[in-house]
Amino acid sequence: MIFDAGLLSSALTALTPILFAALAGALCQRAGVFNIALEGTMLVGCFAAVAGSWYTGSAWLGVLAAVVAATAYSLVLAVGTVTFGGDPIVLGVASNLLAVGLTSFLIRTVFGTQGSFSDPSLAGLGELFGGQSGLVYLSWLAVPGLAVLLYRHPWGLRLRGLGERPDSALALGVPVARYRYGVILAGGALCGLGGAQLSLGSVTLFAENMTAGRGWIAVVAVLLGRAHPLGVLLSALLFGVAEALGFRLQGLGLPQQATDAAPYVVTLLALFLSSARKEKVA
Repeated sequence: MIFDAGLLSSALTALTPILFAALAGALCQRAGVFNIALEGTMLVGCFAAVAGSWYTGSAWLGVLAAVVAATAYSLVLAVGTVTFGGDPIVLGVASNLLAVGLTSFLIRTVFGTQGSFSDPSLAGLGELFGGQSGLVYLSWLAVPGLAVLLYRHPWGLRLRGLGERPDSALALGVPVARYRYGVILAGGALCGLGGAQLSLGSVTLFAENMTAGRGWIAVVAVLLGRAHPLGVLLSALLFGVAEALGFRLQGLGLPQQATDAAPYVVTLLALFLSSARKEKVA
């Protein structure tokens, strides 16, 4: 049987890194920053989580290391766009490429290996209720938390205002630069959590470029969900189910190349349908 409880569990595991990154992108989008550096920031989080866990012997200290490292790495985008007024698309692409090279260099320097690193002493996150790590449940709690922050808290209302009318917000005394720095750094922390789940929750290792396009899928989830936390959750869930279904079909004998492409095929179809719907409305 293809569709069963096991598929749902796998979908939740696959969903979590994408959801964390997509929430980061949605938060930035609300402040008027189109963040496509999610892939690279999450990859830095993956590496830092494994390094932190390996050095300290604690998976949760590894998670903390991932959050700190990804937040610090997001300064590349924050300084470039907010302080120097650079193009966020160009800086995002550069940040993603830098992260691939940086983590490939660090895996050789820190662990003395290449390709991937795993060790029997490496502490993983373990399982809570339903066989899921604590970060899975945290990602679901983050959705209503972010929704309340954006739509019920004065901070969120000001944030949405500056994203829609930055000149008006600035005229009213809203510190636009400070808000944008805040959301980009907060987005970095969320990407760090997604990276930690990917390298310590789903598996217990770091592999070069192990995010494998999940950050880009998160960008699509932000667009499909219109940067609303609930919409982002539903979009990310679609991609999580597609990835889990790909693994299930691989177990039934389909070629790995075909099953690995499942989330990206769904991404392209979702973009096509979204574009067609917008054209029809127009």
